Amino acid sequence: MPQNRRERMIFALLTVIVTVHAFVFYSIYVVNGSALMRITGADGVLGAVRALGGVYMFGRYLPIWAVVAVEFVCAYTLEALMGSPCSFRLACRVFTPGKDHPMLFESAVICATVALMCPAMSLLAAVMYYPYYAGFNVWTLLANWLKLVCFNFPFAFFTQLFFIQPLIRTVFRALFRRKGAAEA
Repeated sequence: MPQNRRERMIFALLTVIVTVHAFVFYSIYVVNGSALMRITGADGVLGAVRALGGVYMFGRYLPIWAVVAVEFVCAYTLEALMGSPCSFRLACRVFTPGKDHPMLFESAVICATVALMCPAMSLLAAVMYYPYYAGFNVWTLLANWLKLVCFNFPFAFFTQLFFIQPLIRTVFRALFRRKGAAEA
């Protein structure tokens, strides 16, 4: 576990790098892949994205790298300002670090992070990917947000709990163990 602010920022950075790429892949391929191929008549998802001129975001088509960059900035900002601090406090309401089993406490932090970050990032995604060409309607925005939460929450929960966080914790321990051993 990260011990100080600098380590928490590095941990959040590593988490967001993996998570944003996973979610962009999930959103483009799994959630929207069939629709993109149907609209363009392309044989594959990347061909459909190329045919459209990129991924629809902010009312225009942007290259995938730009989508990843925008989502990265939003996710890192939210994780650093809200996700990490609030999830730790929520987990501390149920478990005591150092007293309760570390796996239980870490799992509680992960669950609290997903419970906070998924609705927040889904709201940002509903705004970023809103079909502005059809005009703006707040009810459409809310419906899109709810749809995104329903799609994203199970994916976020299972990938964070069983794949992303164990991977990041392993990488984090390796990075800071080497640094500590080199200093000693």
